[in-house]
Amino acid sequence: MHKTELSRVIALGYFIAFEGIEGCGKTTQIRLLAERLLVHGFSTIQTREPGGCRIADKIRAILLDAGNRDLSPMAELMLYAAARAQHVSEVITPALNAGRVVLCDRFCDATIAYQSFGRGIDRGVIDTYNSHACQGITPDLTILIDCDPSVGLVRAHMRIEASDGPREERFELEELAFHQRVREGYLQLATEQARRFVVIEGDDTIQDISTMIAVQVLARIPEELRVIC
Repeated sequence: MHKTELSRVIALGYFIAFEGIEGCGKTTQIRLLAERLLVHGFSTIQTREPGGCRIADKIRAILLDAGNRDLSPMAELMLYAAARAQHVSEVITPALNAGRVVLCDRFCDATIAYQSFGRGIDRGVIDTYNSHACQGITPDLTILIDCDPSVGLVRAHMRIEASDGPREERFELEELAFHQRVREGYLQLATEQARRFVVIEGDDTIQDISTMIAVQVLARIPEELRVIC
């Protein structure tokens, strides 16, 4: 391998996606992991889907607004794909090319879990949209925080009520059976792609979950990505 080729490979970052049903605690755990990785010398970026950049955030507002509950499943899928395509191009790919660790709150597996298992859209259709939107980007590691939907929804509603921002509750208002299907979808994906997924029980304490995630991540993340030695 030529020197220039070696430099290019080492410069590539590491992509970690966090997945799980509403209220599983993903957002908190992403923040805690970012803090730990910083201490260990890794440059990180925290982002989310849908959203993560200006255009994708505008699409997020449509997707999560409870006033849009009549949005058709296929239109929903297309909006997620559009937001992801913009997010990948504008945020994720540049960060990975800069050698950073990307921590993303949901990615392509969420579309399979929610729009296929949850909504019933054919998996092949979703795989096609994901393929175009992801532009060859796949998480190196996916952390699935597993949680009982009845528990997660209580947490999610408490978060919404305590928030001063827009009421992003279109999915929280879905029936319990929908969220159960989504959870089953996630667990099936974790079984199908066991090498990429790490399943963490979401009913432990926040600190215990954070520690378990850090152990799994630090065992996998390339040492070459440290920017502080």
